[in-house]
Amino acid sequence: MLGRVFKAYDVRGTYPDPLNEALAWQIGFGCSKFLLADAQAAGETSPMMKNIVVGRDMRSSSPSLTKAMVSGMTDHGANVIDLGMVDTSMIYFAVNHLDCAGGVMVTASHNPPQYNGFKVSKRKAKPVGETTGLAEVRKHAAMVDKATMVSANGRVEARDLWPAYAKHVRSFLDTTGKDGKAAALKIVIDASNGMAGTLIPKVFGKNAAGGIGAVPGLQIIELNFDNTKGVFAHEPNPLVAANLKQLQDAVLQNKADLGVCFDGDADRCVLVDEKGAVVGCDHLTALLAKHFLSKKPGAAIAYDLRSTKAVEEEIKAAGGKPVRSRVGHVFMKNAMAEHRGAFGGELSGHFYFADNYNADSGAIAMAVAISLLARSGKSMSQLIAPLARYPQSGEINFQIEDKDGALNQLRQAFGASSPSRGVVDELDGVTIDCFASQGWWCNVRKSNTEPLLRLNCEAKDKRTLEKMLAQISPMMGKRVDH
Repeated sequence: MLGRVFKAYDVRGTYPDPLNEALAWQIGFGCSKFLLADAQAAGETSPMMKNIVVGRDMRSSSPSLTKAMVSGMTDHGANVIDLGMVDTSMIYFAVNHLDCAGGVMVTASHNPPQYNGFKVSKRKAKPVGETTGLAEVRKHAAMVDKATMVSANGRVEARDLWPAYAKHVRSFLDTTGKDGKAAALKIVIDASNGMAGTLIPKVFGKNAAGGIGAVPGLQIIELNFDNTKGVFAHEPNPLVAANLKQLQDAVLQNKADLGVCFDGDADRCVLVDEKGAVVGCDHLTALLAKHFLSKKPGAAIAYDLRSTKAVEEEIKAAGGKPVRSRVGHVFMKNAMAEHRGAFGGELSGHFYFADNYNADSGAIAMAVAISLLARSGKSMSQLIAPLARYPQSGEINFQIEDKDGALNQLRQAFGASSPSRGVVDELDGVTIDCFASQGWWCNVRKSNTEPLLRLNCEAKDKRTLEKMLAQISPMMGKRVDH
């Protein structure tokens, strides 16, 4: 059973088969054993290093799974600080704010309601993936037998960190306009019937009329905020175009300045501009990079290697150090820490902040975007237009059994030994860079779980993009649109 739910970056599965309360107890025990040992090995002697913070999302299975997981942790000997129903980024904040051994969020993020899972973080909210501790958690969980063990009787304490967390998130928000007064901004927020429905009211407060938004000049229009019924107006995944349709319509109908859609656990967001157009997460990365470089000149900015070339160009133009990263929060957070990055962003809608312990936060990304709108006096489409200067394919999936063979064909066709003489790197998948010489580049990555290749291609003009897609696509297999 454990082998079916442990993934590369977290624990996830359908409830109650294969993920259930019995497994949750084992996983809680395994997390406690790993996190407390990790803190001890690092020489941490504070009594707080016996504490693990836990939180859960709005899914109907989350309360019982959390209860079982917490029982496993306390049976091992950990003291648990239960934050209740929170967004995932609250866990990252709490681990650092309280200086704990780690934290676990019970959530399946953007997956449909029948799924659930666990996101594990260790000291300083560093992510725990397969190669950074999750394999050890699985081993500890597999070896424990609840029927024969004696409980170590750790403590459980409920704690309300919303006031401190709200103050932290709001520190990134400034609605002051160019004239020194609060700018009047109308924002539509789609909570996807997920944790943003709890997060936004807690962080932004209530206005005099009883609506959400106590920030001067900021009007918030709510979509799908109810997260108590287990019913979703759409799948809580903002990367799927169909899930943004309701938000796009609402932005246009309300003549709003911005639309924001959160995923289920509210650690990711995708923006829609005032015209109803989706803002590319890499374009937003370029925009926010300039903002943080104005505050920390010369700093490093980490970015997903699938991002538009404009990201690297904008970072260099602003005097920063561009740092390409592998895809995934484990790698992005490591890149932020290694290079002391001020900010980082990836195409999935995760945005990372040095002043947020290098952790990602959908709420902070929204707060910074609103601040830029207020200060610039421009619309979001005007801010993004100069950054969206190169045509992109978006991520295209291809079904193929011989993934390695296809990648070899790509190297031979466009690598250094070919007439194209592209620059090849294999930081994550295969990247062929002919941008300087021929005006295009592409990245192809293998799916970890399916017989799929994922292609991203960009060019200096549409004609070149279409030409290269026509050449590359036949090597990749059968195109799959999903």
